[in-house]
Amino acid sequence: MKILLVYPEYPDTFWSFRHALKFIGKKAAFPPLGLLTVAAILPVTWEKRLVDMNVQPLSEQALAWADFVFISAMTIQRESVKDILARCRELGVKSLVGGPLFTSSPAEFDFADHLVLGEAEITLPLFLADLERGQARHIYGASGFADVDKTPIPLWDLVNLKKYSAMNLQYSRGCPFDCEFCDITQLFGRRPRTKTTEHVIKELSALYSRGWRGGVFFVDDNFIGDKRKLRHEILPAIIEWQEGKGYPFELFTEASIDLADEPQLLDLMVKAGFEEVFIGIETPHDEGLLESCKVQNRNRDLIASVKRIQQAGIQVQGGFIVGFDSDPPSIFERQIRFIQESGIVTAMVGILTVLCGTRLYRRLLREGRLLGNASGNNMAVSLNFIPSMNPDILINGYRSIITTIYSPKEYYRRVTCFLREYRPLYKGRLRLKSGYCGALFKSVFVLGVLGKERLQFWKLFFWSLATKPRLFPLAITLAIYGYHFRKITDKISWNGIFNDGCTR
Repeated sequence: MKILLVYPEYPDTFWSFRHALKFIGKKAAFPPLGLLTVAAILPVTWEKRLVDMNVQPLSEQALAWADFVFISAMTIQRESVKDILARCRELGVKSLVGGPLFTSSPAEFDFADHLVLGEAEITLPLFLADLERGQARHIYGASGFADVDKTPIPLWDLVNLKKYSAMNLQYSRGCPFDCEFCDITQLFGRRPRTKTTEHVIKELSALYSRGWRGGVFFVDDNFIGDKRKLRHEILPAIIEWQEGKGYPFELFTEASIDLADEPQLLDLMVKAGFEEVFIGIETPHDEGLLESCKVQNRNRDLIASVKRIQQAGIQVQGGFIVGFDSDPPSIFERQIRFIQESGIVTAMVGILTVLCGTRLYRRLLREGRLLGNASGNNMAVSLNFIPSMNPDILINGYRSIITTIYSPKEYYRRVTCFLREYRPLYKGRLRLKSGYCGALFKSVFVLGVLGKERLQFWKLFFWSLATKPRLFPLAITLAIYGYHFRKITDKISWNGIFNDGCTR
């Protein structure tokens, strides 16, 4: 059996980092971890090839070679998925789809030959057993959740690691919180399911043995869902492994804001090599937190919490949302002020998106306020629901946020604010990341000579060299990020309301 695993193309968004990746000669941020894991579940005797369309085009020859095309996708990859499936139909190649997009909206993709929904560890073996008997069904689903400790190590041999800026690894699934707008608990449950220490170390070692040195993203929905296990088992083991290998990996992950309340956990994460964490801040407006059931963010000084994490030695990337029913007209200025004061350099601000399957989706469906499918890109100026706020005010307010925080003056001010607070733990001698020297020279030319941010760039350049020399590589990296964010901001279309009918 010949299996072609295809990862659809991402549109150009804030999250793609596409314009930043050009500085270091990389094609994409991460390889498709889900498909690499699926490949490891398939029979070892089957031929397998992988095409990541974010790295290379999908050729007619590749499709014609395959007996089956397996596709996994997120919501934001919807349009690319439809194109791939159309090409499969034209060539008469059978298709199998699975992943968050299809699990949330199976009826929309009923024209695929097979839908394997839910977690692949449960449903894919059911399909494989039926296929062997010649009785493969059209759709497979499963109740319950998989034991992630039985998940095989991804088949890394299928990808060229040099094409990516970082690798990825999953330690746990699920989140103990249940925010109204989030689909994580619908897909993976509220009880965090974790891998054993031995499993995590095997996955790190697999990447190391393949020659990888650099960033590794723990893609967990909430890395600190099981704090006790992290403190007593996982993090001490990672620290020992990293020390034994000379810290080959820089780690980053996603977590909830209550990480700021755990000094011991922060200390262990820093010693383990964690340098960045993405946190859903969402809004500084308490009524918005109450409305969205973001209980972990309430009754706290959010800026002080962010500062504690930064001062512990971990960069904070933040997610922000506008468009809650309770948002007042002042929310846009409050978001700008919060982002600038917090020193969150990578601030991902989006308009509220109603994802199929969420509690928010069900509420707005009852209220008759749904307009269409979510694009998955909450940084596009589009609405798939009727907001309480006037849509024009919401869209223009969102525009004012991103054009302000990613203007050279405000962005570089935020970078300097962050670098003043940041207290990294230096592990051994300073080691420049792969591609850094080339990125430095490109940044000098693109940002320091041609860019409209050249004045701010040179101020940061010499300030960091003089006052924070060990943070100079990070300062240049953040300057490059700013270039990417401004390119995306400039490309966003400010017109049009998304409305194409939500498929349940």
